[in-house]
Amino acid sequence: MENKEILLVADVFANEKDIDKEIVFQALEAALAAAAIKRHVIDIFARVGIDRTTGEYTTFRRWEVVAENEAIDGDLEFPTLQILLEAAQIDDPDIEVGDFIEDEIESVSFCRIAAQTAKQVIIQKTREAERKKIVEAYIDRVGELVTGVVKRMEKGSVYLDLGGHVEAYISKKDLIPRETLRIGDRVRGYLKEVRSEVRGPQLFVSRSAPELLIALFRLEVPEVGEGLIDVLAAARDPGSRAKIAVKTNDPRLDPVGACVGMRGSRVQAVSNELAGERVDIILWNDNDAQFVINAMSPADIESIVVDEDKHCMEVAVATDNLSQAIGRGGQNVRLATELTGWELNVRDSSNSDSSDDDKQDNTKRLFIEQLDVDEEIADILIEVGLTNVEEIAYIPIEEMLEIDGFDEELVEALRSRAKDAVLINAIATEEEVETAHPADDLLQMDGMTDALAHELAAKGIVTMDDLAEQAIDELLIFAGMDEEWAGKLIMKAREPWFAGEHDEKGQEGSK
Repeated sequence: MENKEILLVADVFANEKDIDKEIVFQALEAALAAAAIKRHVIDIFARVGIDRTTGEYTTFRRWEVVAENEAIDGDLEFPTLQILLEAAQIDDPDIEVGDFIEDEIESVSFCRIAAQTAKQVIIQKTREAERKKIVEAYIDRVGELVTGVVKRMEKGSVYLDLGGHVEAYISKKDLIPRETLRIGDRVRGYLKEVRSEVRGPQLFVSRSAPELLIALFRLEVPEVGEGLIDVLAAARDPGSRAKIAVKTNDPRLDPVGACVGMRGSRVQAVSNELAGERVDIILWNDNDAQFVINAMSPADIESIVVDEDKHCMEVAVATDNLSQAIGRGGQNVRLATELTGWELNVRDSSNSDSSDDDKQDNTKRLFIEQLDVDEEIADILIEVGLTNVEEIAYIPIEEMLEIDGFDEELVEALRSRAKDAVLINAIATEEEVETAHPADDLLQMDGMTDALAHELAAKGIVTMDDLAEQAIDELLIFAGMDEEWAGKLIMKAREPWFAGEHDEKGQEGSK
C-alpha cells in the first residue's frame, strides 16, 4: 500500500506542478531520510533509495570517510557520522576520503512520516524545479521585450505577471520617473537580466533602459524589424526626452520619415508606451562631426571644433539659440553626448571667434613678457602649437631644435627662462590662493569644495556666473579635476540662466 502511495504522490505532484517526476522522487527520498534521522536519538547520516517502478524503498545509514589527521588522540570528533580511512578500507580497499560507507537499516513507514516535513521538502524541491524551468525558458530572451500585468507594488518597485506563474521584477530605478502604474495595468519592459536565485526575483525588467526604446521602434516600425533601417544608438532622460540614431540600408528609404510614420503615428505609439517621453529621431552619419551636428537637433550649429586627443568637440551656436542647444538643465547637450559618445561643450558663437583671438593675443603677450623674446619669436612659438610657458619648459630639446631658425643656444635660453617663469607663477598662484575670496554662491554650489572654490577665485572665477562662462578644458588645469566633474559644475552654474528664460517665456505665454 505504501509503495502505491509513493507512486501516486509522485504522479500527482509531477502533473500539478508540471515538473519532472524525478524531482518529486528526490523530494520524497529526502523526506524519508529526514524522518529516519529524526527517529534516532544520536546524530546519523541517512539515505533513502526509492525504486521508480515499484515504489519500494530502502534506507541506509551512512558514515563519511575521513583522513587519519581528523582524529584527536585516535578519537573522531563525530564518531556517529564519520569513520577513519584505514577502518573503511578493510571492507573496501578502493574507498577514498570524502566517500561514504553504508549499512542498510530499518525504513520508517511512509504513513508515519511527519506530514509537514514531507510537504516542506516536496514544496521546496518543486519550487527549485519551477525556478530552474523559468530560468531555462527566459535565459535566451534577455534583450527582448516582455509584456506583463502589474501584479503588486512594494516600496516603489513593481512585480509583473508574465503568465504561466512567471513573475518579473522592475526596481524603482528601472521605472520611468513620475509614471503612474496601477495593479492590473498592462505594460512592456526590457528584459535586461535573468538570474537563478534561491529566493526573490529572477527576471529583471527595465522601463528606463535605452534598449527599451530601440526594442519599441523595432516593434512599431516594420522597416526596423526587417533590417532595412538600423537603430544604432539611443539616449534617454526617462519620461522626459530621448534621442535615437537611425541609418538606412536602402538608399531609397528615408529612415527618419519611416520612424516618424504617417502623421507621427509610429513615434507617437512609442512615446505613449513611455509615459509621453518625447523622442528626437537623429540621422546617423559616419562623419563624427556631422553626427554631432545632427544629434544637437533642434539647435542649429554654426561651427564645430574637434579635439581627437580629448575625444571632445566644441560646438558654437548663435546667442539666441544657446538655451535651445543646451536644453533645460543641460538635457539636450547631455543626451547628444550620450548618443554620440563625444564630450560636447556648447559655446556662444559671438564670443567664440573673439575669445580665440584674445587667447592668442594673451599667449603672445605672455611669451614676450615671461621669455623676454620679440614678437617674431613669440609668433613662431604660437605657430608650432605651443600655448604656454610650461610646454616650453619641458618640451624635449630635439623637438625645439626642429623649429626653423632655432639653434641649441636659443633653445636652451628659452627653456631656462620658461622654467624660471613656471616657478615664479607657481609661487604667485600659492599667494593668490591664500588671499582669494570666492563669492558665497560659488562656495555653496552643489558639487563644489572649499579648496576648489578658492583655487577658482585665484584664477578670477569668483562667482557662479564666472564659472558658467568657462569651458570644460579650461577647468582641467585644477587639481583633481576631470571632464565629468568639470561638466557637472559648469551645467550647475548655468542653471539660473535657463530657469530665468523659462520663467520669462511662461509669463509671456500667460499674458
